[in-house]
Amino acid sequence: MNTLNCIPYILKQIARHRVRSLLTIAGIAIAMFLFTAVQAMNTGVTEATQARADDTTLIVYREDRYCPATSQLPQDYLARIQRVEGVASAVPIKVVVSNCRTSLDVVTFRGVPKDLWLEDTAGATGNNVTIIEGSAEDWLRRTDAALVGETLATRRNLKPGMTFDAAGITAYVAGIIRSDSTQDHNVAYTALEFVQLAGRDQLGIVTQFSVKVTDPALLDQVAKDIDALFATAQEPTATFTEKAFIGRVADDVIELVGFARWLGLGCLAAVLALVANAIILSVQSRIAEHAVLQTLGYSSRLVALLIIAEGIILATIGGLIGAAAALAIAHTSSLALSVEGTSIPIVASTSLLITGMLICATIGILAGLIPAYQASTRDIAACFRAA
Repeated sequence: MNTLNCIPYILKQIARHRVRSLLTIAGIAIAMFLFTAVQAMNTGVTEATQARADDTTLIVYREDRYCPATSQLPQDYLARIQRVEGVASAVPIKVVVSNCRTSLDVVTFRGVPKDLWLEDTAGATGNNVTIIEGSAEDWLRRTDAALVGETLATRRNLKPGMTFDAAGITAYVAGIIRSDSTQDHNVAYTALEFVQLAGRDQLGIVTQFSVKVTDPALLDQVAKDIDALFATAQEPTATFTEKAFIGRVADDVIELVGFARWLGLGCLAAVLALVANAIILSVQSRIAEHAVLQTLGYSSRLVALLIIAEGIILATIGGLIGAAAALAIAHTSSLALSVEGTSIPIVASTSLLITGMLICATIGILAGLIPAYQASTRDIAACFRAA
């Protein structure tokens, strides 16, 4: 007889101690919910800040400034930036946020020259930005029109033709966009002049410039050239790669997520303790039963495998419930960690669920090893006497 044929017996043993099994599964589910949530945040931080070989974007910001409200650069820097060798295109951006501090529900308005921005992103036909609802024509036609990131639209239940208010700005939703860049998921792109006036700023002042270079190998050199160009200007600049810029302004969030990894490890330790405790109690209550099984011809190896399988089933059931709940909440809530106009998404993918299940199965095996060894090596006669 093999272990698979004994699965009904294992399930019956779990069901016999219903309260203990349910409490164990509930504890595992809570721990895996927290672990999965932490891992989702960690994945989002990695995607938002880890540089790739094909990155070509630079962010030109006001030197020694952090919050978008304090970064003010003359819009006429654009022509000089475009003349720097290695620059393929540059777009001035005025950023207005509903909350400059770290929050889960921030609306970021980015005012851009519409024609220049569409050309830079290839508009609705490019690989970077795709308009999935509404139209670019409607966006170009209205001064107050906005192209809204898909995540922001989901979170605020926005559809083309609707209006919404945030940060003191009322905008008309002309379209919903989907983008490869995480920074486009929670933003609303509007006309540059509209955001400047709505934010009560003078025309001709922007927050930053988004610069694309012709070759990823030129990123560092172009950044140095831009900063050298404005080193003696009244408003000097600090230029970073997009991923480095996000890592710089979101340093507190990254540190918080790094600390949360320890919470995730603690959750795994809790799962191990819960499963081990449940199996030890189960084995102690069935000493005579295991002796009977061996008397009937069950090998010591099979008895050990039955105990380990019980741990695996308890761990995977609880882990599946907890991880699935975390993924469901992450998908339906469309939350992202936002700080100073940058966005760090909470990335919950199917691969995270699979990883959680593999971890739970491994924990189930580890938790059952010692009780399984003790049960399989115990003398049959001693088992009957202990009972």
